[in-house]
Amino acid sequence: MAATVGDFIVDRLYHWGVRRIYGYPGDGINGVFGALNRAGGKIEFIQARHEEMAAFMACAHAKFTGELGVCIATSGPGAAHLITGLYDARMDHMPVLAITGQQARASLGGHYQQELDLVSMFKDVAGSYVQLATVPGQVRHLVDRAVRIAVADRRVTALVLPNDLQELPYEPPGRKHGTVHSGVGYSRPKVVPQQDDLQRAADVLNAGKKVAMLVGAGALGATDEVIAVADRLGAGVAKALLGKAVLPDDLPWVTGPIGLLGTLPSYDMMTDCDTFLMVGSGFPYSEFLPKEGQARGVQIDIKADMLSLRYPMEVNLVGDTAETLRALLPLLHEREDTTWRKRIERWTDSWWKTLHKRALEPAKSERGVNPQRAFTELSPRLPDQAIITSDSGSCANWYARDLKIRRGMMCSLSGGLASMGAAVPYAIAAKFAHPSRPVIALVGDGAMQMNNMAELITVSKYWQQWADPRWICMVLNNEDLNQVTWEQRVMEGDPKFDASQQVPNVPYHRFAELIGLKGIYVSEPDQIAPAWEEALASNRPVVLEVKSDPEVPPLPPHVTLEQARHFAHMLLKGDPREASVIAGTAKQVLASVLPGH
Repeated sequence: MAATVGDFIVDRLYHWGVRRIYGYPGDGINGVFGALNRAGGKIEFIQARHEEMAAFMACAHAKFTGELGVCIATSGPGAAHLITGLYDARMDHMPVLAITGQQARASLGGHYQQELDLVSMFKDVAGSYVQLATVPGQVRHLVDRAVRIAVADRRVTALVLPNDLQELPYEPPGRKHGTVHSGVGYSRPKVVPQQDDLQRAADVLNAGKKVAMLVGAGALGATDEVIAVADRLGAGVAKALLGKAVLPDDLPWVTGPIGLLGTLPSYDMMTDCDTFLMVGSGFPYSEFLPKEGQARGVQIDIKADMLSLRYPMEVNLVGDTAETLRALLPLLHEREDTTWRKRIERWTDSWWKTLHKRALEPAKSERGVNPQRAFTELSPRLPDQAIITSDSGSCANWYARDLKIRRGMMCSLSGGLASMGAAVPYAIAAKFAHPSRPVIALVGDGAMQMNNMAELITVSKYWQQWADPRWICMVLNNEDLNQVTWEQRVMEGDPKFDASQQVPNVPYHRFAELIGLKGIYVSEPDQIAPAWEEALASNRPVVLEVKSDPEVPPLPPHVTLEQARHFAHMLLKGDPREASVIAGTAKQVLASVLPGH
């Protein structure tokens, strides 16, 4: 039997299958840390540089393993720092448990140092289950319910543990009125829609002549089933950002990403389809989906609250993606007319050629290389089984559009929250989860300076215990918060605001070298391919710094008339980088809206 409440918690988590916890220590959670130490390595503790990063790591652990992610922090500010990373997990439907300390029970309500109302603070992000422990006999069912609810509902849960309680001798709940006697264990059920509903969905899909599919993170375990259904229907398939790894990009009818970071063939396919099948996706931007009334719709999702939310679907199916598609497939008719699919393949082939041409465009700014080139040069060099993470910002555009994913690879980013600063902690968690697989983080300099730079110290601390040392962080150094700069120009019609947008020029590769990692610097386009090869052959983690041109526009695949007017107005107002903005790749993309065209 566990000696203290802290010992019991560690042992109970172990029996639930937890083998790794990310976090940062503090006196409010010392009792649990002492128990982790006494447990002799049964559960590995990974020390992040900041609690927010630990929560991102827990979210990424869930994404890259399918298991519960766990993070831990002390009371007060430590607990508060977890919030952003926990919202990342909540927005992307990831099972994560947050464990935090709290001040002693007798002090609560007394305006004590570092006393925050943590239950109220976590109530939104961990609304499915957040509880304050008060007596030893309560802890068993708190742990059991927090874990079971998190993994069953794919939600964030939280436990708040007063520091004095953690040190008390553990006592199981007594056999008396007012006690709870819980147990360990959960197996996910197979969820398949009713046969009548499957037939209704099949009737809609069989009647369509131009079927478009959209797949998201909910389809990540259903690659073969998605391919089989798409082939049966003669459909094209677009991928939401979190579903980038659902299908390999070498399939000619895969149109790539959709939305603001999407492709022209995805846009054209959605604009022209007559039937829409949405699978495991909560893609938020309805303006990139078929116009309401244009297409008959079918949606598959395990969560009923996500059904018919982005497009008014005719048939809504609650079920596991793979199981539901497998059950649906025999009801679908083989397409004899291949006109629609061939048209999609022509669009997609043309688009890949366009992207390649854009990537080879020389930078017109004096400040660096075309950033698209860094991604197109990486694609053919990606090792099998690679795991790729991306940060938010303009780098996410090139990650979404230019990087070709193959079967067996994994990739992710902060999706629903779209938080800056997630790529490096994601990549760290990916490496701990899969230490023999190469991991690559793609980051902009804004996110790097915000918090990712510090987490390179975490890499320096742990990398020598990884079976494969290949861990690479590529930083696009353009001295600009580039995504927002272009949103100001195109969405608002405002020139670049240097005071808010410029970031300092930092030698990231030299910082890497200072802490024992390998640094590589690139400032010419012909250096990019050799740099990737050098990084991928390194015997230690690498920071690859690419001095990149900030004037290559990360714009939506379709520029609206309103966006064109905003862009023209911005030029009339005068942009500090106007000469570069209207040159080269920017001119190529926006030729139709520039004066004189």
